[in-house]
Amino acid sequence: MRLVLFGPPGAGKGTQAKLLAERRNLLHLSTGDMLRTAVRNETPVGIEANGYMTAGELVPDDVVNGIVAETLAEIDHTGFILDGYPRTVDQAQFLLDLLEENNAPLDAVVSLRVPEEHIVQRLSRRRTDRETGEIYHLDFNPPPAGLRETRLQHRADDQPEAIRKRLTEYRTKTEPLENFFKAKAHFVEVDGMGGLDEVRERVEEALSTIETTA
Repeated sequence: MRLVLFGPPGAGKGTQAKLLAERRNLLHLSTGDMLRTAVRNETPVGIEANGYMTAGELVPDDVVNGIVAETLAEIDHTGFILDGYPRTVDQAQFLLDLLEENNAPLDAVVSLRVPEEHIVQRLSRRRTDRETGEIYHLDFNPPPAGLRETRLQHRADDQPEAIRKRLTEYRTKTEPLENFFKAKAHFVEVDGMGGLDEVRERVEEALSTIETTA
């Protein structure tokens, strides 16, 4: 199966992608992981991406696309769920063209729906361990008992105003993907509110419907 998990930051894409990957034996591919792997393996596009990252610059679309193409070729363009890619219409068109060229059409785009104010509340409760980089959530995944409070950092990008800024950027740059995917792929919306298992069951139900009608 070939899937894209879509939605705003804080919608739970990463968590649901991992659950879905485990349940359906898919490879979970996040943009960050693909970039880090390409850099670590010193592939040609990885070396190019590292130059931008070292300079503190955004990695251009064509380089990100190259890393995605490289990664999908390694798994014969099947058995994956993409999380955090594509982010723009140009990236989405590249992905669909790439899969079509390899006779491996995208099965579905699953969009997680979560109200913005809930996202602000959810993300602003995250804390990061200064020493390990582990991310906790004060409500859903609290830090272990005995962990010194001074080790927990409320990062700048987890502050409410920063989160709202990211959501505004998302609406401007990434939300137009919805219309693109609705016209070009099998696009399904899933309510992202509730517990992890509740949302997972909704995603599974949506995918089962797609498989039944395919």
